[in-house]
Amino acid sequence: MGLLFALQKRLVWAVPGAMVLGLIWGALLPSGWLASLVIPLTFLMVYPMLVDLRLPLLFGGKDVRLQLTAQAINFLVIPFVAYGIGRWFFPSQPLVALGLLLAALLPTSGMTISWTGFAKGNLEAAVRMTVVGLVLGSLATPLYAKALLGAVVEVPMAKVFQQILIIVFLPLLLGQITRAVLIARTGEEHYRKVLKPRFPPFSTLGVIGIVFVAMALKAELIVSQPFLLVRMLIPLLLLYGINFVLSTLVGQRFFDRGDGIALVYGTVMRNLSIALALAMTAFGKEGSEIALIIALAYIVQVQAAAWYVKFSDRLFGPAPHPY
Repeated sequence: MGLLFALQKRLVWAVPGAMVLGLIWGALLPSGWLASLVIPLTFLMVYPMLVDLRLPLLFGGKDVRLQLTAQAINFLVIPFVAYGIGRWFFPSQPLVALGLLLAALLPTSGMTISWTGFAKGNLEAAVRMTVVGLVLGSLATPLYAKALLGAVVEVPMAKVFQQILIIVFLPLLLGQITRAVLIARTGEEHYRKVLKPRFPPFSTLGVIGIVFVAMALKAELIVSQPFLLVRMLIPLLLLYGINFVLSTLVGQRFFDRGDGIALVYGTVMRNLSIALALAMTAFGKEGSEIALIIALAYIVQVQAAAWYVKFSDRLFGPAPHPY
């Protein structure tokens, strides 16, 4: 567990490390068999982060305007920004453009809650955004992908929906059962203090494993085009930059400090784990090419989120003292 916690805290270094190791492995050793690890690694990546996702938070709450604003940005603005950036930068690489779109279509993750807490934003609103964003993103992703890129990339709608059921809703159901059983057996306090923190590090291990496999499977392509990853970083930086600026301006203009920070992290943080899993499971041999830009997005997302915490007081004012 100590090693897993260390990996979780150093994700910004662990992901590039896994990418480098995967690239070396794929360049020097047989890597085709690694595709058989995609399904177990996917489950390891997704299931632990859904154990504590509380579905009752879908309902109730007094932040309806905030939630509607967040989901409007998530589904009426950012997917089309990602689509435009993808078609502009990758006109002859529609699979890479699809990877960028998949990342944009699956908002919020556990990072949304964590970074909102670090910046002293509205945690309850962030948790609700995470639940709503996961459900809406899972339902909308196949439809958006087909409508926006279906003319240039074959989007297997039935398979995408099937994989979403397997990699999102099945782990979500199992997670709800797991949480209920653990609380019933050990009590709420023991679950919250002892058991709950042990799940996310396993998800991190799954992320690192999937990134390693994706890089190993595409090592020959990357070695033959060494500047490919650099070319992918530029549109990612542009997408995240636009997202941060837009969400910050909306948060400053229409919401107080706590809600504004929750809005930013609820619209900028993407569920890259599920996007990566979907790319690797629903699109067959093409999935590893789609997954490359999603893997790179981890690096941009973690760094950007950490830096934003440092500037949150300057952008939204200091947090009120808890008297």
